[in-house]
Amino acid sequence: MPTPSTVTAPPGRPAAPSTTATRRRVALASFVGTTVEYYDFYLYATASALVFAPTFFPSVTPAVGVIASFATYGVGFVARPLGGVIAGHLGDRIGRKKLLVASLVLMGIASTLIGVVPSAATIGVGAVVALVFLRLLQGVAAGAEWGGSALLSVEHAPERHRGLFGAFTQMGSAGGMLLATGVFTLVRSLLGTEVFLAWGWRLPFLFSAVIVAVGLVIRLGVQDAPVFQELRASGGVERFPVWQAIRHHPRAILVTAGLRLVQPALYSILTTYSLTYLAAVRGPSGSDAGLQAVLVISAVSLVSTPFWGWLSDRVGRRVLTIWSAVGIAVLIWPFFAFLDAGPLVLLPLVALIGMCVFHDSIYGPQAAWFAEQFPTGRRYSGMSLGYQIGSIFSVGLTPLLAAVFVELGGGSPWILCGYLGVYAVLTIVAAVFAVDPAARARAGGGGAARDLGDRATSAAPRRPGTPGPRRR
Repeated sequence: MPTPSTVTAPPGRPAAPSTTATRRRVALASFVGTTVEYYDFYLYATASALVFAPTFFPSVTPAVGVIASFATYGVGFVARPLGGVIAGHLGDRIGRKKLLVASLVLMGIASTLIGVVPSAATIGVGAVVALVFLRLLQGVAAGAEWGGSALLSVEHAPERHRGLFGAFTQMGSAGGMLLATGVFTLVRSLLGTEVFLAWGWRLPFLFSAVIVAVGLVIRLGVQDAPVFQELRASGGVERFPVWQAIRHHPRAILVTAGLRLVQPALYSILTTYSLTYLAAVRGPSGSDAGLQAVLVISAVSLVSTPFWGWLSDRVGRRVLTIWSAVGIAVLIWPFFAFLDAGPLVLLPLVALIGMCVFHDSIYGPQAAWFAEQFPTGRRYSGMSLGYQIGSIFSVGLTPLLAAVFVELGGGSPWILCGYLGVYAVLTIVAAVFAVDPAARARAGGGGAARDLGDRATSAAPRRPGTPGPRRR
């Protein structure tokens, strides 16, 4: 099975290698920029669980209102592949940085406007239409964001530390959730539940305008990696990189989509659906405990995510994913038993095991692992497609399906737990078929993990007239 390596520029036109200072700046920019993006995206998740049902669906029963709220939440994930396709095409042609700046601006505009959408009591169904439209824009922005941020980190990284450097993009998810949940919790505690539900929930969305400005300042200070600059200098940029990725790398796209099943589904349960479930079975004290647990696990995940990325550079990506998927399939059953009757004071510890061990050990290495499946000229397109397609079926649909499954189960989560088990099996299959250069290097084939880019390209035809890589 071919593995990627770097596109080499023609003689006399080499790109300057990334320095240590550059790599650190890129890692910081990836973390901060992705944190800002996910802050906006996860605000919607928290609001869906706690606020949107009475605000935008007041005429239905609470259970139906929750399902409708999570349906609008899932709309954002339906739009993410569109953002991935657009950004993949442009990012593989004009560069990663430009698309990251555009995605950040779009996300900030959409999130800020959500904060001023009138309620259904004021403008009726128009409120829901506006909410869904803005959620679609959020989805397009999120679909464009992840691939570019991940590639900036990984393409600048030293060959033996791609998992660690890629994890800085992954840390943005925890950072965004921590910031979103923290701001939501702070506003609710300061204003009280009644005022919060009336209008206070809008403040965290309006705050988006401020933090997007901060993210832009940091992100504008980085440049595309030398590997991509060399590709452009060599004339090797594809005219239609998305089509070329679909045509020549369908297996890699399916693999990345499969690897995006059980981990994001678990994330949705731990950080979103569990808030609704706890409110239903334990009352207001349950939802308060759930928010506190999300704060704790998001904070700890800022440390555990880069740890798992670092470890994947040493033991390989595959082994971590397989064992963690097995753990998720088994432990989701006692997790819901704990939500039903366990002491809430221990909820942060229980959620921490699920998030910072089983979730993060899959998620932390993903930026590097997905990049390793594709050649440079089609990488943004290919990994964005796989990532976002998998996200639709996992993190996008899971809160909605969870609410439906629990209703079908008569209040019991057994169908939901079985659903997660199926996803675990599919993720394990994808992990078996994925290229794992880090594991190959550990087994003695160091050259397999040396470069990121061109060996996968050797399996696909080049455009006529495009210079090929030099032999070393």
